[in-house]
Amino acid sequence: MSPEVKGDRALVIVPTYNERENIERLIDRVLSQDDRIDMLIVDDGSPDGTGAVVDTRAAEDSRIHILHREKKMGLGTAYIAGFRWALERDYAYILEMDADFSHDPIHLPQFLEAIKNADLVLGSRYQHGRVTVVNWPMTRLILSYCANIYARAVTGLQLWDATGGFKCFRRSVLEAIDLDHVKSNGYAFQIEMSFRAWKKHFKIAEIPIVFVDRSEGTSKMSKKIVREAVWMVWRLRWWALTGAV
Repeated sequence: MSPEVKGDRALVIVPTYNERENIERLIDRVLSQDDRIDMLIVDDGSPDGTGAVVDTRAAEDSRIHILHREKKMGLGTAYIAGFRWALERDYAYILEMDADFSHDPIHLPQFLEAIKNADLVLGSRYQHGRVTVVNWPMTRLILSYCANIYARAVTGLQLWDATGGFKCFRRSVLEAIDLDHVKSNGYAFQIEMSFRAWKKHFKIAEIPIVFVDRSEGTSKMSKKIVREAVWMVWRLRWWALTGAV
């Protein structure tokens, strides 16, 4: 049984791997947006000491929390671990966010406003065909834009930006999804979570965000992640046809 939810507390979940240069600044920016927000850092044993930095901050501030994992285990499993942690506590809203400032914390109040009239809110880089991406090479932008067209065509999921990772869930959405059955671990995870919410008839809204390519560290994109996304959309379509979602 889930805990009684009081008020409108929100938890921002941030997976990290070698984000020491960003994490303290990010924590300060996120927490300054709204007093209702707490943060959960899910650190995959960062060799650069990201986890230790967050430990120090968490000891000083009850709004900061951390889950330590022994090794790099992937984006999807990090978020699943964060979702489970949130559902064991009294958070009304659970947000996903990157650690590299590609997701600007200034948008967080917009998410908390939009979620009042939706079950899942997505931050869109391509809403109504308008591209709001800064500093990406053209090849990466074309890949991302076309991936969203592909995901819509295969799954039927009518979203402008199904692959984006800046999102806000009502806890009821995460309670309704069987997290044990979520299979994706890379960027396909974002498509799968939205698809599962859509198939359960939750209301999904998109808000425009400005996405800025990271200035510190390196991208987590890889050929393996791209291959997973290419095939996962077909699996989602099959699961929907067979009633497995």
